[in-house]
Amino acid sequence: MNPFNSVLEQYFNAWNKAFKSREVNIIRSFMSKDFKGYWAHSGMIDPEQYGYDYDLQGVINQYETDTTKSFETLSISERKDGEQVLVLGTEKSIINRRIHQAKCMFIWRLESNEWKLLKEYIELEA
Repeated sequence: MNPFNSVLEQYFNAWNKAFKSREVNIIRSFMSKDFKGYWAHSGMIDPEQYGYDYDLQGVINQYETDTTKSFETLSISERKDGEQVLVLGTEKSIINRRIHQAKCMFIWRLESNEWKLLKEYIELEA
């Protein structure tokens, strides 16, 4: 198992805690101040773009407190002499007892000896 999996596990645990507590700073603590995100699905030509200061509280508040996220890693690749990690995989969210899956690409960057999410691209599956 790749040691970076523990970072991913902590990140998705933060989402699950935030769904219950409604406290988004536990998620944002994993994000770089330079964060850029892109969200799309098969019906969209252009993905929605968002940054570090996007309304994460509004996102969390859309979901019931029993919502959960998990992640299945397909690949983890180091870049830039180990200063970045590119992760590909499938995110699974259980919302109102229904499973929703998305293909994801995450780019993490080492900042002051901590891994921070720099970019994400999420493509919701139909």
